[in-house]
Amino acid sequence: MFSVYKIDPVGFAANAYLVTADGRTAVAVDPSQERVLEKAKAAGLEIVAALLTHGHFDHVGGCFALSAAGVPVYCAAAERDLVNGVDSMYREYGTPMPTFKVIPTLKDGDKITLAGIDFFVIATPGHTAGSVTYRVGNYLFTGDTLFEESVGRTDLPTGDWSALKDSVRKLYALPGDYKVLSGHGGDTTLQNEREHNPFVQP
Repeated sequence: MFSVYKIDPVGFAANAYLVTADGRTAVAVDPSQERVLEKAKAAGLEIVAALLTHGHFDHVGGCFALSAAGVPVYCAAAERDLVNGVDSMYREYGTPMPTFKVIPTLKDGDKITLAGIDFFVIATPGHTAGSVTYRVGNYLFTGDTLFEESVGRTDLPTGDWSALKDSVRKLYALPGDYKVLSGHGGDTTLQNEREHNPFVQP
């Protein structure tokens, strides 16, 4: 069993999540701001690893402090060029920040075990070329691929509308239902999106 803590952003940034199985150590999914570290500490949790759904600036703001503290940060191999690169959108939308160390090794079908929790990697390109979704138990951490009755933008660098539609349908095709925890907005379920998402139908 595990628990998931959602951390809402202050200002413009992504939702961040802490996943813990033992109530002491946690994995941060899209640690978008340094306040994620403060929230973890307040909950009595030590962040031991971070997973990125993709590399846009609004999803990685807490990675600089985490990396400096020796916490490994992982992303998809296909996102290597975007993370810490010009396509991360710092210049257009955020304050330029120093780079952080990232381990770009994950690919579709991988399982990575962190803090005693199995994270299954699903490649879901479209919002960016290297976007991924993480499946953990009955949760899907979809980043900016799938939102509550919406989907991610594809007009940013490396975005591709056709690929995004294929990725969303790939998620729809998963058997059963899942709680969908996305990069922005509220929570939803995969079944709700199959039935009501106006942008991509199964």
